[in-house]
Amino acid sequence: PYKAYKFFKGWISKFLKPHTFKLFRVNLNDLICLIWLKTHIKMTSKHPSESLTVLTDLVLPSETNPLNNLFGGELLARMDRAASIAAGRHSRRIAVTASVNHVAFNKAIPLGSVVIIEAKVSRAFNTSMEIYLDVWVEDRQSGNRTKANEAIYTFVAVDEMGRPVEVPQIIPETELEKKRFDAALRRKQLSLLLAGKMKPQEATELK
Repeated sequence: PYKAYKFFKGWISKFLKPHTFKLFRVNLNDLICLIWLKTHIKMTSKHPSESLTVLTDLVLPSETNPLNNLFGGELLARMDRAASIAAGRHSRRIAVTASVNHVAFNKAIPLGSVVIIEAKVSRAFNTSMEIYLDVWVEDRQSGNRTKANEAIYTFVAVDEMGRPVEVPQIIPETELEKKRFDAALRRKQLSLLLAGKMKPQEATELK
């Protein structure tokens, strides 16, 4: 809005008399404020549950290694798809993968298993979103689920030109969501610190 105001101010002042321009400037300020408020009011916060994405699939022979377990790369691709959908549901924008922050292959997933991937936005920053994923293996007979893997992805919302855009903030509800919400800021600050984009004294959550 400020850049737009400066542009219109310079352009219009060439054609209007000084006293007329003063009146127009007031109206233009009001208009810019209304546009700003309208844009930011629409950017309401959301709950993690609104982005919940669940992908369920089988492990097929073509997706396994010589030990008849699911390829790690195949699981990463599935998690990336689930995270992409979750990020898109939260931002209602095109969402692209920025980084894979953490992956834990805690349990092998054998051939024929029913694999369930749950993805939710754990925290949103300015244009980026942290997506937390839980991977479960479901027993076909009992229906019981066993935690197999987990991962954390970061996605960035962009417009049609590929430029980052602002995303809604997150309001966690459950205890687990609150825990992951708080931890996300520590992970963000640690990442910026290691990349040299943040000074140690600014990493308040790491002290």
